Amino acid sequence: MSQVHLGHIFHVAGSPTVTEAAAALVSIPDGALVIDDDGKITYCGTREGSPEGGTVHDHRPGFLLPGFVDTHIHFPQTFAGDAYGGGQLLEWLTLCIFPSESKFGDPEYAQKAAVEFCTRRIAAGTTAAMVFGSAFPHAQDSLFSETQRVGLRVVSGRGIQTVGTETAQPLMTSEEDAIRLTTEEIEKWHGADTGDPATALLHVAIVPRFSLSVTTETLKNLGELYDSVKDRGVYVHSHLNENNRPGTGEVDSTKETYQVNSYLDTYDGKFLPGSQVGGKSLLGRKTILAHCVHCQDVELERMAETGTSISHCPVSQQFLGSGTMPWKRTIASGVNVSAGTDFGGGDEWLISKVLSDAFKVHISEAGEDSISMHPGEMLFIGTLAGARALDMEHRFGNFDVGKEADFLVVDPSTVPQLDGHLTNGIRSDEPTLARDQTLFQLLMGIREPAIAEVYVRGRRVTAD
Repeated sequence: MSQVHLGHIFHVAGSPTVTEAAAALVSIPDGALVIDDDGKITYCGTREGSPEGGTVHDHRPGFLLPGFVDTHIHFPQTFAGDAYGGGQLLEWLTLCIFPSESKFGDPEYAQKAAVEFCTRRIAAGTTAAMVFGSAFPHAQDSLFSETQRVGLRVVSGRGIQTVGTETAQPLMTSEEDAIRLTTEEIEKWHGADTGDPATALLHVAIVPRFSLSVTTETLKNLGELYDSVKDRGVYVHSHLNENNRPGTGEVDSTKETYQVNSYLDTYDGKFLPGSQVGGKSLLGRKTILAHCVHCQDVELERMAETGTSISHCPVSQQFLGSGTMPWKRTIASGVNVSAGTDFGGGDEWLISKVLSDAFKVHISEAGEDSISMHPGEMLFIGTLAGARALDMEHRFGNFDVGKEADFLVVDPSTVPQLDGHLTNGIRSDEPTLARDQTLFQLLMGIREPAIAEVYVRGRRVTAD
């Protein structure tokens, strides 16, 4: 029996770039989303034009949005949000985050975190996520098991560290164990729910924390491992060009440590002095690099060339004083930009809050760099661009017929401020601008209570 969900539909149709998202924005005020028994979309259009039959779920006057896609979030920081002490990135990692992540060595604590992590994801409407994982295999087992139990999508991999400060010692392994444990995770969890990564909800990524947490030997070995498993759809995830405080920032420290021309070179197999080739590249269509605040033009061009995506994390970039990813220059390079909360460097679980902060930081860029993001672009980076970054755009990310039905039911009545803005806010007499004004207020005003229902492949997911 098919399902028919009624509500005001917003999505970015087709396969546009971010600069084409406004033209691809679809709004159907009295809409119907029809889903078959396999959880795939068979119709998206007006209620009047929808096929007869099926079980009707009437969410009016609520909204139907594609599920949010978070392309950078930290599982072992589930309880580390709003950690104070240590200043910017490197000090914050040493004094706050490494000790917090070390607590995941306790299996009971890790299991508690896995339950909380999935519960918070559902509350925030995050149907798919690229998750930076724990260093401890039992914690990753808890994450994958709990994610499978509730029915969410996840790509995750254990955080790999082979060098580090004293507080990072519990998270570090030998070079040999770094590869062994990562290989074991791939064999155990990649596509484990269906047996086929092409249909699975569970996927594994190779995840070096960042270049300062590994060695040239680690990078060489990870390149060899990735080359041997990338045909199976395994992913790569890490950080790039996040923080560059003069003298002690991550970017300069990386370039000085490796003696390379660019931070990206370390992930591109060119990690020997002078950016000489020392191994195989980790870049590609299934690679997501978080932040990219301080990229050189040549780095952006190389990411675009290889299909590598950026996870844009403006919430955490403000929290850690890392700066603002330059929107116009980054987009002009052609690289795909998706949205990440980066919890607990960020202090929000909601992708809509990431979109809100993205609007604010980019309209505040200096001079001609300032840009007022279109609400269609905001929705795009929080949904379809995330699916593209995960190389699963063909499966989800919008409401095109044939895709798997990942979507949210948004009920504004549960958030009085949002409801008031949508009901009483100004609207242009020009229909397109009026549409954009509605979507903008919706995205800016969504809070967790407004996310009434969450669906993955047409099945409602709950924390129970």
